Amino acid sequence: MTGRTRPRAERDGRVPVVKSPYHEGEQAVQRRAREGHPGWGSPMFDGVIPAGFVPFLLRQRMLVVGAVDRDGAVWASALTGPAGFAEPVGPSTLAVAAAPAPADPLHGVFAQRHDIGVLALEPQTVRRIRVNGTARQQDDGLVVRTEQVLGNCPKYLQRRLPVADAPPRTPRVVASGTGLGADQRRLVEEADTFFIASHAPGHGADASHRGGQPGFVTAAGPRRLVWPDYVGNSFYMTLGNLQLDPACGLLFWDWDRGSFLHLTGRARVDWDEHHRAGVPGALRMVEFDVERFVQVDDATALRWEFAAASPVNPPAPLRS
Repeated sequence: MTGRTRPRAERDGRVPVVKSPYHEGEQAVQRRAREGHPGWGSPMFDGVIPAGFVPFLLRQRMLVVGAVDRDGAVWASALTGPAGFAEPVGPSTLAVAAAPAPADPLHGVFAQRHDIGVLALEPQTVRRIRVNGTARQQDDGLVVRTEQVLGNCPKYLQRRLPVADAPPRTPRVVASGTGLGADQRRLVEEADTFFIASHAPGHGADASHRGGQPGFVTAAGPRRLVWPDYVGNSFYMTLGNLQLDPACGLLFWDWDRGSFLHLTGRARVDWDEHHRAGVPGALRMVEFDVERFVQVDDATALRWEFAAASPVNPPAPLRS
């Protein structure tokens, strides 16, 4: 039990959710990529939290989350707290003793039950688990009903070690708008990691990770980002959602200062082999058009120091 008030487990049982057992977006991307097979991807996973995942979840101090706001924009964010703030309280229920703060683009979204994508990431061990389903705010936290639970491989995860927490401060918005300024573009282009949230009607929300050498993301202008899509597990859960709905959200985390850069916009996959020429490891390119951004300082007290890059990171593309 943590020092915060933990959400009570809801007593009304599971609410039936009508979602497709097939993901036509994932299947379309798999056919285009000539990978996978029918049923390969999100339909393979149910909502039961395996017993082996429980200790991992209990020791986490950060969860990346993704959801759609009231205006239909998709955002990626993160919730943080002491170890134990994320607690499995049933085979398909995760209680989280945190909720999006007023400065967060997802603040208030979970007042009613709402699709959510969750990524539990442990940088020091380069392990990650995805927990997708629905969530509702209860007291000062969230109760997540899980619909898909799966472990992911450590590809493209950079190893970071936790250091002493900074003094807790109130998160505050320091910049926002529709086009990235020099400070935001520098954060993007120096990043070795970002998180992406997506959503598709009938399939719910998802939160995932992208990583590479610093410089793997290019700010092609104040409203355009481009990054390579590397070889993965062929599930195409993110690209499958984007195939059906290009709206998505990105989160760039300043690991040294505890600041978040939230972006929302629309993404498209560029399959033209000429456009990926000269980009090491790229199977295709992804273009993202920025519609809005919010930069939040003191978003979390957690601090991390870089330890090692993923051994499978391709070199970053050379900039002209």
